[in-house]
Amino acid sequence: MKNSFKLLSAALIATASLYGYAQAETVLRLDESPVGELDPAKASDYADSILMFNVYDALVIPKQGQPGYDPYLATGWEIDGTAYTFKLRDDIKFQSGNPLTADDVVFSLERMKALGAGLSYLFTKVEKVEAIDATTVKFTLAEQDAPFISALTRLPIVDKKLVLENLGDGEGDMKDWGQAYLSGHAAGSGAYKVVSHNPQEETVMAKNAGYFLGVPPKAPDTVRLRYGLEAATVRTLISQGQHEISSQWLPPEVLKSLAASGAQLLTERGTSGFYVKMNTTKAPFDDVECRLAVSYAFDYNAAVKIVAVNDTISQGSAATGPIPVGMMGALPADQTLAQDLDKAKEHLAKCKYKPEDIKMDISWIGEVPLEERFALLMQANFSQLGIKANVKKMPWALFSEQVTKAENTPEISQVFVNTMTGDPDTLLYSMYHSTAAGTWMSPEHLKDPEVDALLDKGRETTDEAERAKIYQELGLKLKSIAPSIYGQDQISVFAASPKVSVPALTDPTKAFPLAAFGFTFRLMEMNE
Repeated sequence: MKNSFKLLSAALIATASLYGYAQAETVLRLDESPVGELDPAKASDYADSILMFNVYDALVIPKQGQPGYDPYLATGWEIDGTAYTFKLRDDIKFQSGNPLTADDVVFSLERMKALGAGLSYLFTKVEKVEAIDATTVKFTLAEQDAPFISALTRLPIVDKKLVLENLGDGEGDMKDWGQAYLSGHAAGSGAYKVVSHNPQEETVMAKNAGYFLGVPPKAPDTVRLRYGLEAATVRTLISQGQHEISSQWLPPEVLKSLAASGAQLLTERGTSGFYVKMNTTKAPFDDVECRLAVSYAFDYNAAVKIVAVNDTISQGSAATGPIPVGMMGALPADQTLAQDLDKAKEHLAKCKYKPEDIKMDISWIGEVPLEERFALLMQANFSQLGIKANVKKMPWALFSEQVTKAENTPEISQVFVNTMTGDPDTLLYSMYHSTAAGTWMSPEHLKDPEVDALLDKGRETTDEAERAKIYQELGLKLKSIAPSIYGQDQISVFAASPKVSVPALTDPTKAFPLAAFGFTFRLMEMNE
């Protein structure tokens, strides 16, 4: 009897052990540049986007593996002139347990517009939003806005009841609109809940068991999104199995080393570009001839080689203009930009500033070390024209503050910009329309009536073929006045542990034409 008891005990322990192994928590650890903005009305950067796409939901999402958009919180929509009416699902609950209704959609848009931050500029043409009933919401626009459906991918729907219960100090009925609360807490319906949040260090998320679509068993149970890790730290952590996915900002030689050690390389392409921004309001770049001179002096081929990881994967490809190749309105792929020193000297000879009198700072963002290499490349390129340039490291927080005023903006800045919605409007309007000047996306402070007119026309025209022609014309116009150097089309490359599977970043048929949407955690698998 004693032996039988021992055998039974051993069997139970073995069964419990196997069950415990099967139920072991899976943890996905990844990193991005700080800060991680959790407030949906303020989110705009890449790290913010990852948070939004997992903690919150939107009315529509991008189609997978093809252009266009599908209903998500909505079941569909109708368009009548400038009126867009959406029918909502009736089975959605926020993470708080509150039901999601049309009132929440109205509140989310009104809150974003009231705060006027983040991506609120996408909705400036919304004249009125109203809840027709609990599952019907109607947007009325002041005028035609062709990119409106795509913009709704960037309208995270907020739990109105929860926010109203947590209003902070402020004036008016809405006080602070819940800004203090939403800076550290979530009010979404997404597949992942926020466990803790420090915008400079880490956001911890966990599966939302009540998600309306369910979260697959193999999706990570817990996600730790870390901010501002050094490349050397990421390299060590991945090598030791303590980190699953790197940011897109690792130097190419680190990516190459990690790949040689067994890491997989994930890629995201066709959604963003690398732009060298010139302050068009002060010397020397208030003169278009000087801008064209340095544009022709830039060594585009060398810039692509700087970011090559190996013979088949690179962090960039040759650009043809302001719109990445493959996106609607891009200039033909066989018209890639190339250095031409003879043309550079011709334009410099027409510039009102002499090379020896030109003073400029080439700034680079301290949190993105790769930018220093581009800065040094430009310094060498411009010296071939007799122009001396000072390379200046600048933290992101200082850069984003300084560019709000033209007089404080560096002569040259470097930024990586994505489409935000997958539509060229949200790539170019926020960079080059005169009303957008003074943000991190638009340190050129450009004011050009013809550019404004083409950007406005791109929003007003609903025919996709006609829109493509408008953006091609805009691309040629921007090349002719050169407010930016179109350094390259960005290919985001991430080093990842073999134990995580990310189909959206490995299989083109499952890729999303929206930057960061590939980091939808519920679509990933942990293979431990």
